[in-house]
Amino acid sequence: MTIEFDNNLPIYLQIMNYIKKEIVTGKLNAGDKIPSVRELAAELQINPNTVQRTFQELEREEVVETRRGLGRYVTSEEAKIMTIKKEMAGDLLDHFISGMQELGFTNKDIASIVAEAVEIKNE
Repeated sequence: MTIEFDNNLPIYLQIMNYIKKEIVTGKLNAGDKIPSVRELAAELQINPNTVQRTFQELEREEVVETRRGLGRYVTSEEAKIMTIKKEMAGDLLDHFISGMQELGFTNKDIASIVAEAVEIKNE
């Protein structure tokens, strides 16, 4: 696992986002075991407490679950995974729309540009 850390965002959030992306893209499947705190901390060369906080937040959001004595696993709930995917898509869209509006495009212009781009992409 390789993550280029951004100094403007807490590391634990960056790791959370990375793991969520791995799940929604299918690189980590429902029910897959995720690395232990020590393994991930060593791999990323960060403090184990940071990884522990990441995992606690992922558990709180029900993205991963702990199986006592066995480790942590990606949730088996497909609906939860789809919710994460939709949230990530919403974040991307919000960022894109805000950027386009800052450039002076109207919502109608943005919709037209997106429709055209999708059409070109499907050719």
